[in-house]
Amino acid sequence: MTQQLAGQAVHTDLYINGEAVGAESGLTIKDPANPREVVGVAAAATRQQALDAVAAAKKAFPAWSALEPEERARFLSEAIKVLADFQMEDAEVLSRENGQILQEGIIDLIVFNIRFQLACGLADKVNETTVLAGPPTETVVAYKPLGVVTLIVPFNWPLAILAASLPYALVAGNTVVVKPPPSAPLATARVLQRVAQQLPAGVLNVITGEDAVVGEPLIANDDVAKVCFTGSSNGGKRIMEMASRNLTRVALELGGNDPALILEDAEIDDASLDRLFHGTFDTTGQVCMAVKRLYVHRSRYEEVVEGLKARLQNTVLGRGTDPGTTMGPLHSPLQKALVNELVEEAKASGAEVLEFGSLPEGELAAGNFVRPSLVLNPDPSLRIVTLEQFGPTLPILVFDDVEEAIAAANDTWAGLCASVWTKDDAKARSIGSRLEAGYVFVNSHGPATLDERAPFGGFKASGMGREMGTEGLREFMDTRSVGINVGGFEAH
Repeated sequence: MTQQLAGQAVHTDLYINGEAVGAESGLTIKDPANPREVVGVAAAATRQQALDAVAAAKKAFPAWSALEPEERARFLSEAIKVLADFQMEDAEVLSRENGQILQEGIIDLIVFNIRFQLACGLADKVNETTVLAGPPTETVVAYKPLGVVTLIVPFNWPLAILAASLPYALVAGNTVVVKPPPSAPLATARVLQRVAQQLPAGVLNVITGEDAVVGEPLIANDDVAKVCFTGSSNGGKRIMEMASRNLTRVALELGGNDPALILEDAEIDDASLDRLFHGTFDTTGQVCMAVKRLYVHRSRYEEVVEGLKARLQNTVLGRGTDPGTTMGPLHSPLQKALVNELVEEAKASGAEVLEFGSLPEGELAAGNFVRPSLVLNPDPSLRIVTLEQFGPTLPILVFDDVEEAIAAANDTWAGLCASVWTKDDAKARSIGSRLEAGYVFVNSHGPATLDERAPFGGFKASGMGREMGTEGLREFMDTRSVGINVGGFEAH
């Protein structure tokens, strides 16, 4: 692992069994703002190196799981202290490789730390038991770690997303192999190597490489007890299919098509509009829990549109590390093409589309930039409404009857998050309970107001399993019951 100086190429290794390991080939990572510029090179593991990482984790499991949970938590708490000195360097690398603005990279690292601390705070829950009193049988229900866990993370907010599972798996007593995103592995590999160096060898291993090469040995492997994947719904299906060969457990946090319902009595002040704006357009709209569909009561439609327009008019598209940039590029040219296609399709249908900001010129002209847009009252059957756009465009639909809005919000393949905007707490709770989503916000939406203590995950095709909280801890444990005959039972 090299030290990063501004503008220089970054090189990262694999990390297997307590040692940095090189590879014969590498993943060349280019800047989404300027695809001609190389950010760095990550080691591209062979199939055998992926198998070696799993073997190292398996070897380390007995000793790590034998430690008291509080001791494992102390290891982790000490390990993350080494990250503070590198925060700005790592945030810059993250911004350069995935396109997000620098401030978001800093927040990504801060959330990584916070989620580690929260997981360590649950150490006392690991060995909790429930006793079902006798006679005739006193049964003790307890929990045991699973073994080796593979964690696969996406390019957007990779460290924060990883920390929704990694520290919980480790505190529970599992050992781990992490596969960073192949299109943006550098910052994640740097951070994880520093953490892994503070832990016993084999407890935390890092494998970067091509999905086609390292995916199968990290997923369809008899020695892997569980695979956790965050990404697209189609990606989740592939992971589940591969894991099914060995009946390996999976936890999937997949895509979303989040609805937000702004009711007639909603507070539409500057603070509310700021929360709505950031819950939609942060990270250039590349957030699984971003608002993807906005349903607004007819009486509030104009002020909501005007409020969002006022904020979007200040958009400055550019390189994420530039101080004046407010919105970076999309991560990939394929996503740029899809978002543009959806917007053009909406225009062709007759929907009014408002676009903001100016596309960069010069050396950034070939970057993955898309002007943010509002699509006003489109046909609900358009793909910009039914798909996860994963970009800076928002369809805004009008409703008159809240029952129609609830039905429209639920009429989707996804069920990750949703939100209700109203001054009436009872109404918010009632409508929120009817929305088919794993997490429902009230008067906010998105990561900025997510309760980090609560379990998180989706309904429907947005995934299965939960991250964070006690439920997230239990995702990495097996339930075991021990029945003790205490008398009073006669066999017949």
